[in-house]
Amino acid sequence: MLVGGSGWSDKACRDIAGFAQTNDLPVCCSFRRQDIVDNRLPCFVGDLGTGASPSLVARVKQADLLLAVGTRIGEITSQSYSLLGIPEPGKALIHVHASAEELGRVFRPSLAIQSGMPEFAAAVAMLAPVAAPRWSSWRETVRAEYEAGLIPPSSISSLDLGEIMRWLRDRLPSDAIVTSDAGNFSGWPNRFLQYRRPGRQLGPTSGAMGYGVPAAVTAKLVYPDRLVVGFCGDGGFMMTGQELATATLEGTGPIIMVFNNGMYGTIRMHQERRFPGRVVGTALKNPDFLALARAYGIFGASITKTEQFAPAFEEAVSGRRAAIIELKMDPEMITTRTTLSEIRRHAEARQAERVEA
Repeated sequence: MLVGGSGWSDKACRDIAGFAQTNDLPVCCSFRRQDIVDNRLPCFVGDLGTGASPSLVARVKQADLLLAVGTRIGEITSQSYSLLGIPEPGKALIHVHASAEELGRVFRPSLAIQSGMPEFAAAVAMLAPVAAPRWSSWRETVRAEYEAGLIPPSSISSLDLGEIMRWLRDRLPSDAIVTSDAGNFSGWPNRFLQYRRPGRQLGPTSGAMGYGVPAAVTAKLVYPDRLVVGFCGDGGFMMTGQELATATLEGTGPIIMVFNNGMYGTIRMHQERRFPGRVVGTALKNPDFLALARAYGIFGASITKTEQFAPAFEEAVSGRRAAIIELKMDPEMITTRTTLSEIRRHAEARQAERVEA
């Protein structure tokens, strides 16, 4: 089952999770919809976002039936429309969506159901469960692959972002609100954090930069008693970071974590993939983020080593005001799975092969 889209109430989330657990269905989610089904449940097997696990992508392709609930199965979730055949998916597809125009727009379903999420989830929650599902061991295997992906790989840097995310995964309360900007940095919170209700994951499915800070400020204003952590790249932070002035004006604030690698990382990655070594317009000259925090009168910390993070985070939480925690990344660490140098080498090898051909 692939869940996603909007219109999910807390009850609908409980109902769809209950349906999945009762029938031992593996559940993945569409891009930035990780808070629909509690990631700690044994039925949850991962997300189909920008940094989707290759093993999960392979499993979705192998599946003989896909139940898509609420999601459009758009470009990112479909991995650039490579998961399913077009228009025939190549497998049984049951597509549930509130908008009739989405059903069959790209992928032709075996069964199309126009329904709101609360109504569909409530209906399937009342169905008699499948007796002794033959896919139970398959679900266990896919879950084990997801859990293996939660273990950060060894880091080449003194600042291990995977370890920091693992620490946060254990530290964040169940009602924490996590906001995310657009960019490659988001792979770390997307991959290594776990989301659940009543907590929330807020992020732009459009890929719009500049979302993270204002979303975090707004979330903290609406829920002042909940811990709100906003994740931003340095480029995205510089677009709307001034909204921290709103937080200071209102006397509250989120904790903003700025992943600083001195560049527009996603664009740089695509430059290296297509035109290795030809870098144009992606380098950034950032201000002193600690000085910026002082200018706003908020807490600030600059982290260069893994062991510095936990004390800084706890101090930011105890301060009960807005905070900036800068993570000074190694620019080589472009995603959770590869480095800039590896991307460049692969691109140069492909160019050499084309020249020889």
